[in-house]
Amino acid sequence: MANQNDNFIDEVFDDLRRERLFRLFRRWGWVAGLVILGIVAGVVWREYSQARADAQARSWGDAILAAEAAGDPAAIMGVDPQGAEPRRVLGVLLAASAWADDGNRDDAAQALREVADDAAAGTVLNDLAELKLVMLQGDAMDPAQRDDILSRLSRTGAPFELLALEQKAIALIGADRTKDAVTLIRQIQQKDGLTEALRLRLSEMMIALGAEPEPAPTMPAG
Repeated sequence: MANQNDNFIDEVFDDLRRERLFRLFRRWGWVAGLVILGIVAGVVWREYSQARADAQARSWGDAILAAEAAGDPAAIMGVDPQGAEPRRVLGVLLAASAWADDGNRDDAAQALREVADDAAAGTVLNDLAELKLVMLQGDAMDPAQRDDILSRLSRTGAPFELLALEQKAIALIGADRTKDAVTLIRQIQQKDGLTEALRLRLSEMMIALGAEPEPAPTMPAG
């Protein structure tokens, strides 16, 4: 008899729990539905946005390649970045390179200055534009301005430290400061992160200066 009573009580409690859950669902179920709908909508929007961004990037890249193939730097700059600032800046840099290749140094320099002075471009692209401007103008640039730019770009840990130091060495060679250039090149050759292309250029400069192309190996202490 006790077992029957216990079973009856359990059934009553189960019914009460089901009734309570049913009431709660009727009262708050729409909230859960909205949450699920919001999650699904968020996933769909993210996928749509990514697909749209990919399509815009491909469209921009195709337009850039077409302008480059046509040999038209102005057309490169005129490609619509579709609201993406990095694409706009990259377009200006590519146009500058195209103008430089065509021998149009004035337009190339103007484009590089535009990027160098554009705070929205970010520090790395500002520095890159300044470095390319130094490389483009060389001795034609005001020496004080060139020294100021290269001093900033060659600071330890800067993104273009080694390339800026290379330009410093080139400036020293242009100023007939051969000994100082050799000393600086030796210092660059000892630095970490040296690419093979840069190592080769430094060796070629040393040969042209009449110095050993590579630093002498350090003998182990004995």
